[in-house]
Amino acid sequence: MSTASTEPVSVLIVDDTPANLRVLAEALQPEYDVLVARDGPTALDIAHKTPPPDVILLDVMMPGMDGYEVCRRLKADPRTQDIPVIFITAVDSEQAEERGFSLGAVDYITKPLSLPVVRARVRAQAHLRRRTAMLARLALIDGLTGLANRRRFDEALALEWRRARRNGEPVSLLFVDIDRFKDINDTHGHGTGDDVLRCVARAVRSVAHRPGDLAARYGGDEFIVLLPGTDLAGAQRLAGELHTAVMAAADSVIAEGFSVSVGCAELPADRGDAPEDLVRLADAAMFEVKRARRNTPAADDEPKRRATP
Repeated sequence: MSTASTEPVSVLIVDDTPANLRVLAEALQPEYDVLVARDGPTALDIAHKTPPPDVILLDVMMPGMDGYEVCRRLKADPRTQDIPVIFITAVDSEQAEERGFSLGAVDYITKPLSLPVVRARVRAQAHLRRRTAMLARLALIDGLTGLANRRRFDEALALEWRRARRNGEPVSLLFVDIDRFKDINDTHGHGTGDDVLRCVARAVRSVAHRPGDLAARYGGDEFIVLLPGTDLAGAQRLAGELHTAVMAAADSVIAEGFSVSVGCAELPADRGDAPEDLVRLADAAMFEVKRARRNTPAADDEPKRRATP
């Protein structure tokens, strides 16, 4: 689904009759990016591309792979199962309509087509899909800081963990805790506390440089950065950057400033650990830093934690 409301919605039209494709495409092109396919296999290939179409108009009666089989395959694949499918057919019967809905279609339009009806049905499904996608994204975002939330982090960690095991690559984490955050709230109020959280969130986001990196609010005043393909030395360097960014901005939020403690951990790919073990190592490293000396990044402080074979 498009990631922003200003991006055009794409509609895939699947029909083996060129005249039908042309009429539908001309009717929809003013509002949508239109893709076309004249058979089922081509339609499936297009649906699996990135980004996938937002809505599919699917003719039922096609030679070879018919529309019912195309729909069945779309709904059986996690990559395409959420794309709304609108069947278009000359068969006007309750049995045919029931079959289409049982396969997962969201709507059913019979021929001869009314183009205003087609546009209205597509518009309704496109709006619903965009809204559903937006709600799904919001469910994975922390409302205060705009970072990924704990649920999103857990999903990403599990995914990157499996990928690292396949590719033989390390995975590292930064675990960040705001020092004496309760004192900040008690002394300056929760509004200032929220400003501190947002300030740290900006610093955390600034070190998640690569597309695979993920900065998240782990809970309360704790943040975490997932660093796929990064060893401990690289994680320590980023911890230093993060700490420097926080210190540079802290005085603008509170006159006396504030500090963070950052723990680093890495697990090599050949270990048989679980993703939760990496989180525990990074958390423990952060507490060692906090105990040893507050306001010191894990990049410059001992002891540091690293899992070894």
